[in-house]
Amino acid sequence: MEVAELIGSTDTTVWRYETGLTRPRPSDVSALTEVYGVTGEARDSLIQMAVEARRRGWWHSHRQALKPGFDFYIGLEAEASIVRTYEPLVVPGLMQTEPYARAVIGATSIVQTPSEVEETVSVRISRQRLLYGPDDPISLVAVLDEAVVRRQIGGRDIMAEQLEHLVRLGGLPNVEIRVLPFSAGAHAAMDGKFCLLSFPDNEDPDLLYLEQAASGVVPDDPEQVRRYTSMFGSLCDMALDTETSASFIAQMARRFST
Repeated sequence: MEVAELIGSTDTTVWRYETGLTRPRPSDVSALTEVYGVTGEARDSLIQMAVEARRRGWWHSHRQALKPGFDFYIGLEAEASIVRTYEPLVVPGLMQTEPYARAVIGATSIVQTPSEVEETVSVRISRQRLLYGPDDPISLVAVLDEAVVRRQIGGRDIMAEQLEHLVRLGGLPNVEIRVLPFSAGAHAAMDGKFCLLSFPDNEDPDLLYLEQAASGVVPDDPEQVRRYTSMFGSLCDMALDTETSASFIAQMARRFST
């Protein structure tokens, strides 16, 4: 409370700065350096870092085509080192082919114009560069319900291409794909999809992203993050291993291609 009062802010804002949920404003960084006695080049460097951190990413110009909260998630995703995702219905966006993405977005974005659909597709495909970065591509761990692999999205050829793409992605050293079979029965994540983000700096807390039809949210309750982390571990234990999952996905790809 004392620090918040000294910089003219609130306890919640300071907590969000400290936990990495919000990028600090340069003015607040300036005030904090005074509180903690940081001066000279170190102070100037911290303020400049705050300015650069708050610059809008490439996706900001597409903000109108994105659901509320999702532009914030894209920024967090771009900073993450590990993405863990559970998807019960469709292939996660980071792993979608362009035709599959167009079919999904066209079906779910019923209020968007054709041009807005194409813009959303473009954003989704652009995000996938994170998997192929020349330096440190993100690590992706995906648990897919068996329904994801069986549900035909678009034509049979689109679905076959998508499943073949998943098999190739699973061969990358930074991608792990597991299928949760119907035979696994009831499980802890039956309420729906979720995503967990981990960051390069071990002091930055993991974050949880929950997405609904009209919006997305990053809860700031650490207990929720712990709960969903435990849930993801349980899903991995119940899912097929990566090799068996790849074989199953490849088998389904052949069925769609015939």
